[in-house]
Amino acid sequence: MNILVIADEEAPSLWDYFRPEKLKDVDLILSCGDLNPKYLSFLATFCKGPVLYVHGNHDDRYGKTPPEGCICIEDKIYEYKGIRIMGLGGSYRYSPGINQYTERKMRNRIFKMWFPLWRKKGFDILLTHAAAYGVDDANDWAHMGFECFVKLLDIYRPKYYIHGHIHLNYGGGHTRRQQYGETEIINGYQFHKFEYETGKEIKMF
Repeated sequence: MNILVIADEEAPSLWDYFRPEKLKDVDLILSCGDLNPKYLSFLATFCKGPVLYVHGNHDDRYGKTPPEGCICIEDKIYEYKGIRIMGLGGSYRYSPGINQYTERKMRNRIFKMWFPLWRKKGFDILLTHAAAYGVDDANDWAHMGFECFVKLLDIYRPKYYIHGHIHLNYGGGHTRRQQYGETEIINGYQFHKFEYETGKEIKMF
């Protein structure tokens, strides 16, 4: 299965200069947030699989104009062709906003998911906006990660952890991919395409 991950900034090559063949072999699109809802709806029109998304800290507008033709998986474990995808959007609270959370509130969100976690026997992909604390986050309040995400990785050891929020053009040594225990971490900034089974990166253009 080929998965396209998107986050944080709309890629001109997937919108302004889009060609349908760019998505011909994409089976699933995962959005990590902070993207124009019209962008998600546009991509959903051309993708043969679903577009799943969580909210970024700048996505308060989704409440009034949600991405049409897309599926929000906030606080859910969505299963697609046998792949269990757990969604937790939002960032660490640093200013007013409905998609910002304290460590305690994010931990409570996870706690409320105990039944689907038990029923599904964990998950294969953790999809978030924010990063995990000390793994791929930054030192400022706005980009600090969540400790409870680290615990999820330690307990359930998913195959992939996919997040946004940390722009790769920020500097600071952030990379597209890294390993944490048994989990491959992917930063979804702009876009990244990979094969689920092997983890191999797939060039799009």
